[in-house]
Amino acid sequence: MPKIKTNSGAAKRFKKTGTGKIKRSCAFTSHILTHKTRKRKRNLRSGGFVASTDHKNIAKLIPYI
Repeated sequence: MPKIKTNSGAAKRFKKTGTGKIKRSCAFTSHILTHKTRKRKRNLRSGGFVASTDHKNIAKLIPYI
């Protein structure tokens, strides 16, 4: 059976944890930051985990990561 190609865009955006969850970073952090409050920008740094509804699709994109 052939190898599956990793989606390079997804590989840059997601990482897997040791338990198999998929980590992600928050959106809205790259530009137009002047009108966002300090608190909002600080909270956007933290990131989070992929929702359970999206987990299956994203796991297919990054099979070997």
